[in-house]
Amino acid sequence: MRILLVKLSSLGDVVHTLPVVQDILSAMPDAQMDWVVEKAFAPMLTQLEGLQRIIPCELRRWRKAFWTAHTRQAWRAFKADLQTHRYDAVIDLQGLTKSALVARLAQLTPQGKRYAMANQTDGSGYEAPTRWAADVAIQMTPHVHAVERGRQLAAKALGYAPEGTEKAPNYGLNRPSCQSIQAQAAPKKVAFIHGTSRQDKAWPLQNWVELGQRLVASGDQVLLVHGSAKELHTSQAIAAELGGHGIVLPLLPLDALTQELGQCAGAIGVDSGVSHIAVALGLPHVQLYNFDTAWRTGPLGCAHQVSVFAQPAPSVAAVWQAWLSCNRAAA
Repeated sequence: MRILLVKLSSLGDVVHTLPVVQDILSAMPDAQMDWVVEKAFAPMLTQLEGLQRIIPCELRRWRKAFWTAHTRQAWRAFKADLQTHRYDAVIDLQGLTKSALVARLAQLTPQGKRYAMANQTDGSGYEAPTRWAADVAIQMTPHVHAVERGRQLAAKALGYAPEGTEKAPNYGLNRPSCQSIQAQAAPKKVAFIHGTSRQDKAWPLQNWVELGQRLVASGDQVLLVHGSAKELHTSQAIAAELGGHGIVLPLLPLDALTQELGQCAGAIGVDSGVSHIAVALGLPHVQLYNFDTAWRTGPLGCAHQVSVFAQPAPSVAAVWQAWLSCNRAAA
């Protein structure tokens, strides 16, 4: 059976959809799966086990210059790539007009069908065309975690029951085991994931510095990641306060960044796509929330992965205690 998954963006949403691939392979070991995704996030999917093809698109960029010859040429190339194969099932896991368009463009086998969500779930985006473009619109549980949302949709579309929903999801990323990382010689590297596209999700700079100083005092190094010039400046400011114990990574593509995170002893981060990658890698992880939304996007099913929520922001003391708890659970 050949299946097309449509989940275009954003990074966190793509990461939350990774367990769908492992669920399908567990239920249907011979399934062949392709995935349409925004080009910027395609490198991360190369770290995923079980995909036949990754089909990149640039809808975000194309819609800003749809009238240009270059965009028209790129669109034709994408459409030809998408229609290389016919699919027995096309599953729109995004629920937006743009994903519905991609699903509609995909070619079906004679018995093939397109599947999509019939309704919005709490806290998630949804647009009506997604169900109009589908052959089968599936009713979703209204209050559901982002990971379970995708898992439910795929399971109902393909007629299987996802295994182990009470446990931590299997994201399918290649990584060293937590045990081998914990056994590494000191100092261990702990990633700070401070960058976010929303300033209201950020944690104060001084909090990062104080937390980093606590880690350094306990014998660890702090690995600082960034994805923009502004985030680089923040990383450099934290590193400056930590002396030689703060390591600023260069700007890396998502596949290389995923590999770097996979070598860390753990991570502490705000609610962001990169932070969700750390969760998917199975690292001991504390995820920081200034809003009470961890029920929808926070870590699931692991004692060594927790979320900490407070307003206007979690305290350093609370995050530090959560970090110690995560490490005890992972030991």
